[in-house]
Amino acid sequence: MAIPRVKPGHYPAILSYGFRPFFLAGALYAGLAILFWLPLFYGHIDTWSAFAPVDWHVHEMLFGYLAAVITGFLLTAIPNWTGRLPVQGLPLLALVLLWLAGRLAIFFSADIGWLAAAVADCAFLLAVAASAATEIVAGRNWRNLKVLLPVTVLFAANAAFHAEAHFDGVTDISRRLGLGAVIVLIMIVGGRIVPSFTRNWLVRENPGRLPVPVSRFDAVAIGLSALALAAWTFFPDGTATGTALIAAAALTAIRLARWAGDRTWRDPLVLILHVGFACVPLGLLLAGLATLAPTLVPPAAGLHALGVGAVGTMTLAVMTRATLGHTGRDLKAGAGTCLIYVAVLLAALARVCAAFAPGEPMLLHISAGLWAAAFLGFAALYGPMVLRPRIAARKPNRPAS
Repeated sequence: MAIPRVKPGHYPAILSYGFRPFFLAGALYAGLAILFWLPLFYGHIDTWSAFAPVDWHVHEMLFGYLAAVITGFLLTAIPNWTGRLPVQGLPLLALVLLWLAGRLAIFFSADIGWLAAAVADCAFLLAVAASAATEIVAGRNWRNLKVLLPVTVLFAANAAFHAEAHFDGVTDISRRLGLGAVIVLIMIVGGRIVPSFTRNWLVRENPGRLPVPVSRFDAVAIGLSALALAAWTFFPDGTATGTALIAAAALTAIRLARWAGDRTWRDPLVLILHVGFACVPLGLLLAGLATLAPTLVPPAAGLHALGVGAVGTMTLAVMTRATLGHTGRDLKAGAGTCLIYVAVLLAALARVCAAFAPGEPMLLHISAGLWAAAFLGFAALYGPMVLRPRIAARKPNRPAS
């Protein structure tokens, strides 16, 4: 449940809660960076970055847009977990400016130097992890400390990304480490919110079979998936790695099937959570098959099923639902929201298909256009909501006297 807990202050509404600036900034950056990416890839434009074009693209998706959305989620969820006031006002503005400084440092890293860019860029995730840990510890909410582990790994992956790019000229390990950390975070957080929101909706709207309660099976599925992704990070060509990824895909698919997602088709806000989470076992399966049979399944297929499919869809699903709930609006997906869901799913499909047809650039353009439409569409639809104060709760109609 959204807790409208804020401290009065003389600052605009966008600085009253973490989701407001970071969801908007993350969505705008996700859309605009992809529109910038294809001309950069084909050599029509350039950056002043020390990163190669592909590395710039990967880095800004993982540690730019995605880091912003994760921050918005954590700064909004933690007050619900701890009962404490959210980070707001000047401290929140400082985090936003630190994120923006990182984006500028990456873009101009060839001029300012790779080390200065790395320090400026990595400072953001370090500050987010420290802020989140401080709030969780102060609230004595010990069980949620585990959520910080993937965030810490994401910070380490970002630091490693800079070092790999500078010293080795390639970023294979760090990009897989960063993506793997985010997938584990989706497994942990998604394992809470997907069955929880599903149960709430089914009890109210469609009584009957409910999601299976969390059990040791969920912990085993997450643990095996984390180990498989770690093996994929450091030993991407091993037979054992491919087998572990496929086993993790099977357990994750079974875990999802236990959440009664087939009964939620009447509510897009709930259904999209299941569809987005389904991209996790799909991506794990494709990554495993690519490890075992790279001539049949290209590695890029699994990467983008996880990156565009799972990450893109789950972030939009969480951003739309959290924004509606925390701004006092009804949890209902309008036509525009449904369209951005369709756009991101089609973007994922086109990008995975493009991996199987590397000589067909049209699929890349279609995927990029749909991705940009989804995230810029979110900014257009939900931007006004995050810029304005929360709507007051509606009072029930009273009978005429």
